[in-house]
Amino acid sequence: MPMIEEQHPWFDHAPDPANPGWMTWNAKDSSRYNGFLGSIAIREDAAPGCGWVRMMPGHQHSNFGENVHGGTILGFIDVCLFAGSRAIGIDLGGRAVTVELSTQFVGAAIVGRALDCKLESVRETGKMLFLRGLLMQRPRDDADYANVASFNGILRKGLPRP
Repeated sequence: MPMIEEQHPWFDHAPDPANPGWMTWNAKDSSRYNGFLGSIAIREDAAPGCGWVRMMPGHQHSNFGENVHGGTILGFIDVCLFAGSRAIGIDLGGRAVTVELSTQFVGAAIVGRALDCKLESVRETGKMLFLRGLLMQRPRDDADYANVASFNGILRKGLPRP
């Protein structure tokens, strides 16, 4: 299902001029956690049940080693579960929570280079969504992807509004 621009109560979703072929998925209320991560972009993948999420880490996301802080990576992965579900075509209706997130850090991420997350839906039931993914980064424009982290996540869908 191709992603189209749409009105959403919490997110701006439109073609992303900074990332041709991608769509924005930015929180309208930038004072919430998603605003700390900065601009988020999503796109569907050619493979069914797969999608991509992208962020550009800046200085505010760095640790004292001048790499992307592990907390930023974990936070971005959690956001990827939700934004990536949208890229896959799964509408969570804005009401879901992370039940489990297992992450394996396998490499450092560089500040100032796009972090790309490839997400795959493993299984969906009436109330649960099982996902897995890889967080990757190209260390140079002409380089192949280097893995930063792999992860598995479970979302609980359809929670009532408070």
